[in-house]
Amino acid sequence: MDKIKKGLGRGLSSLIGETKVSEKKNQLSISDLIPNKYQPRKNFDEENLKDLTNSIIERGIIQPIIVRRSTNIQNKFEIIAGERRWLAAQNAGLHYVPVVITEADDLKSLEFAIVENVQRHDLNPLEEAQGYKRLIDEFNYDQEKVSKFIGKSRSYITNCLRLLSLPVEVIKLIENKKITSGHAKVLVGLENALFVANKIIEKKLSVRQAENFVKIFKNKKTKSNISKDANIRDLERSISDKIGLSVTIKNDKRNRGSISFSYKQIDQLNKIIEIIKANY
Repeated sequence: MDKIKKGLGRGLSSLIGETKVSEKKNQLSISDLIPNKYQPRKNFDEENLKDLTNSIIERGIIQPIIVRRSTNIQNKFEIIAGERRWLAAQNAGLHYVPVVITEADDLKSLEFAIVENVQRHDLNPLEEAQGYKRLIDEFNYDQEKVSKFIGKSRSYITNCLRLLSLPVEVIKLIENKKITSGHAKVLVGLENALFVANKIIEKKLSVRQAENFVKIFKNKKTKSNISKDANIRDLERSISDKIGLSVTIKNDKRNRGSISFSYKQIDQLNKIIEIIKANY
């Protein structure tokens, strides 16, 4: 069992220790295995799967696939952890794969699958956060237990979970790889997260540039919001969201004042001029 545990990662090793193992190591036909119906990961990156296939062709499967006897299909074994290895093994033309057969119930099977997924290096940051959340919500983990179980710091787990607080539109941009997880962390907690995300894509900003953009935006907002009427602030925000430029409105007690638009490029100035010409 020690040899098996060594290649599986701390979390999976702990789970195997908690689960009765009917056969420590065995070879099963690829056709005897079926996918895990509780698999939380729906998409497998084709490029990474190709790399794993090439690795299996060269070195074989190092980590055994964890399975349990199927309760629905006779003489079949359901994959608990290792579906990616199983798919790559098929692509590599293997007929048999090494397995560890356990007696996990449905709940433990789901826990196995989640833990294996969040330990993957190529996991989408949102899938990782969703995995942590499921461990907390469905298995009564707290962030401290997740941290020790997965082998990552408490602050890492906390910051990862914060990604789930982003607007749905921004989450879709991360899922579609329009912005990186580094960009996403910059956006957490922003009221105008979607606007900034679109600017990151439009201007092709690096994570550092996005951080500086947000700092400038926050500083301007803080200065302009001091003792400013809430209706004026809402109007500034509304106009800014529509045209994508920083807007400042100064209004005195006699309802006299000025409105200014900040631009950094000639194209932005031309945009303002076009809007004014088109409407007046």
